[in-house]
Order: sequence, then structure tokens, then C-alpha cells
Amino acid sequence: MKKVAIYPGTFDPITFGHIDVIKKGLRIFDKIVVAVSNVDNKDYLFDSDERIEIVKKALFSDLKLNKKKIIIISFKSLTTELCKKYKSNVILRGLRAVSDFEYEFQLAGMNRKLNNNIETLFLMSDVENQIISSKFVKEIVKLNGDIKKFTTKSTIKSLKAKI
Repeated sequence: MKKVAIYPGTFDPITFGHIDVIKKGLRIFDKIVVAVSNVDNKDYLFDSDERIEIVKKALFSDLKLNKKKIIIISFKSLTTELCKKYKSNVILRGLRAVSDFEYEFQLAGMNRKLNNNIETLFLMSDVENQIISSKFVKEIVKLNGDIKKFTTKSTIKSLKAKI
């Protein structure tokens, strides 16, 4: 039986930090479902369809990752429901700094209460990517800064076209 992990997030936009987590996850799991959140309570720069396209271009065109090992979807449900749908018992989450831990710890606990068969696995991105956040990347682009150390070429192109 294949080991599948669900990697949920907004990916608005995807960064090298997210990509680090995906690459490390691929060493552990046979398949990763990159689940792009489409809940209404967030103020996104890109809509769900745009974010899915940006993630696909970043992973498959820019980085040439294996399309057979990564599924990219949009979702508007509980992550635990996605786990059922994709027959996964693991939610993959990235940690950048101690400041992420409290929120992620609470989220993992809530998911565990919703379904006690699901584990949350935390992966750290490499040191050079731990400071990257989608929020900062968007701010830097708005101020005409250079973001090539933070995300892929196609993502940069999408950001510049949007902003």
C-alpha cells in the first residue's frame, strides 16, 4: 500500500520553504497531495485556480519534480476529510521558526481530536529557507525588491503580472 501525505496550505504564492517541505516529504512518502486551501475567510492575492497553476508550474515546469508522485488539488473542507478521501493518515506541515510552533501544535491537536488515526508530521525547511513567508514575498514584490532567492521563476513572473 502506498504511503500518502496531505500537505495543506494557502500557497499564496508557493515559496522555496514550501518546496523544501515537499521535496523532503517525497523522500518519506510515495505520494504527496498538495492541497491548496480555498476557504472564504482569507484574503488571497491569487484565486484558487491561479494558485494551483502557479504550484504546478513551480513544481513541474521550473523544478521538474515527478508528476506521478504529486497531486495538486483545491479544497474547501477539513483536512481530516481530505485524509479520508486520499486514504492518508498523515498531514504534512512545515515549521520555520518557534513562532510557528504554537499555532501548528494547536492545529495538530484539533486534527487529532477530529480523527485520532491521523498523525501530523512536521518537517523543517533548510536553514536558508526558514525565513521565507508568502506574506514577505508579496511585500517585497510590491516594493520592487528581488525575490529570486525565495521562489521559482514562473512564480516570480505570476507575482509581477498580478502586482
